[in-house]
Amino acid sequence: MNKVLADYKKELEQELENILTYWVDNTMDEEYGGFIGRIDNDNKVIPGSPKGSVLNARILWSFSAAYNKTKNALYLEMAAIAYRYVSTYFIDEEYGGVYWTVDHEGKPLDTKKQVYASAFTIYAFSEFYKATKDEEVLAEARKLYHLLVEKSYDTRHTGYLEAFTRDWQPIADLRLSAKDANEKKSMNTHLHVLEAYTTLYTVWPDEGLRIQIEVLLRNFIDYIIEAETKHLILFFDEEWNAKSDTVSYGHDIEATWLLLEAAEAIHHAELIEQIKFLCVQIAEAALEGLDKDGGLWYEYEPAQSHLVKEKHWWPQAEAMVGFYNTYQITGDEKWLQLSTRSWDFVKQHILDTKNGEWFWGIYADGRVMATEDKAGLWKCPYHNSRACLEVMRRLNRD
Repeated sequence: MNKVLADYKKELEQELENILTYWVDNTMDEEYGGFIGRIDNDNKVIPGSPKGSVLNARILWSFSAAYNKTKNALYLEMAAIAYRYVSTYFIDEEYGGVYWTVDHEGKPLDTKKQVYASAFTIYAFSEFYKATKDEEVLAEARKLYHLLVEKSYDTRHTGYLEAFTRDWQPIADLRLSAKDANEKKSMNTHLHVLEAYTTLYTVWPDEGLRIQIEVLLRNFIDYIIEAETKHLILFFDEEWNAKSDTVSYGHDIEATWLLLEAAEAIHHAELIEQIKFLCVQIAEAALEGLDKDGGLWYEYEPAQSHLVKEKHWWPQAEAMVGFYNTYQITGDEKWLQLSTRSWDFVKQHILDTKNGEWFWGIYADGRVMATEDKAGLWKCPYHNSRACLEVMRRLNRD
């Protein structure tokens, strides 16, 4: 391994420890259990904040995956705390599935069934099972999987419908967040259902699950990857008609490596080759969002020729992995340089060297997005710890 790669690996090993140390030291809820619902950019706890299923599942995944890599006993202890909280407070024992939020005391708050939240819980439980080999954990993951197939899978058009009421009836507001389009299907949910199913398949190689993964991959190939531009289409109606033209550069580059990981997990040779070819095209398309300083812009709205001039933390993390993945596919040093440059941008602009963790992002003039969370419903240790773990794993392999 040359010095550039050796330094990259060493720095990411240290950064993984830094990220997780922040979550150990700052986010434990000593009064009500589990983890604090929200911490602002200045590391101030916002009392009484709701606790999100996505945040808690991502905490569980991050500590489980870090333990599986490092065997650090503290990480397993943290994962166990997260698992107990999720399984006790977020799982709906009456109707099945996962609440979107609970209040600061753990009482159900927003009880809608967002498929995205169930996907992250499957993902987290599967990773925790790798760490513990606890059959009860795997049984919970499989139960959530079967429920999603039963309640959300579109048997007519394929794909997954976005959201339901607590008792799995149709719901008027399908959105993950206020900024999203209120449509029946989304790229984001399908990407993370695929990620969850891929991880579950590594511990439970069920034939029905394999078929679901293959169908999801073909959904991306046939509908979600825009044929001409190679950007991902973000929203669809039930019949897979496109309902948006916004470009999300972070999701473009994130999809490149998650799609290939899924195809490789099910050992589908034809899909692996097809997706490798597509991944390079998508990575090239994502470069349209790369600024001269190495940072990846957030979104572009073609209809208004409007670039959202913000550089959020998570697209930079995904760029580190996605560009390295493209380097592994092509052997072209350009992509390796882009990966290390993304990390250089993170070190220069996104790491909070004073208070720890990563800032939400910066504006075009370099100012930190100081009104955003350090920890919250969407600000989790997932994208950044996963980037460290993924690039470290690939560097070890190379």
